[in-house]
Amino acid sequence: MAEKKQQVSRRQFLNYTLTGVGGFMAAGMLAPMVRFAIDPVLQASSSEEMHAVVDVSELTNEPQRFDWTIEQVDAWYTSNVTHSAWVYRDENDEIVALSPTCKHLGCAVNWNSNPDFPEEFYCPCHGGRYYKSGLNVPDTPPNAALDTFQMEVKEGTLYLGDTVPNPVQEGGAN
Repeated sequence: MAEKKQQVSRRQFLNYTLTGVGGFMAAGMLAPMVRFAIDPVLQASSSEEMHAVVDVSELTNEPQRFDWTIEQVDAWYTSNVTHSAWVYRDENDEIVALSPTCKHLGCAVNWNSNPDFPEEFYCPCHGGRYYKSGLNVPDTPPNAALDTFQMEVKEGTLYLGDTVPNPVQEGGAN
């Protein structure tokens, strides 16, 4: 049995060659356009940065609310976003920075805002309450403690970063 040798005709050779060259040229034109379109998505975000919030000498034992604004870049959109924190010095003179976002449904909590619950963070949306340490009061809607901020002190200024779960455990009230 003789094997039949397959030969490529001149027409097939030209088709393969033109398809290959055309595909290569199209990829060369599309690659910069695709790179331009997705470049903002590939940029590193600023969420890992620490932001200067307050001079440490201004902190007291009473929680104070501090706001700061950052420039946030979401792919192609740049905006200024304001963040807040409740900051105070505890009985050991250590700085505590709590997130003002209630763990129940995300409303903003305020310190000492309800006369029925003095010396507590109170969420006006559904009556959520937290002790000064951020621990949630039992039998109230929130089921977790207020988050804390990553923080560092440099040259007398408090810098805050992302929120992390509060290390306060059950029984750590006040």
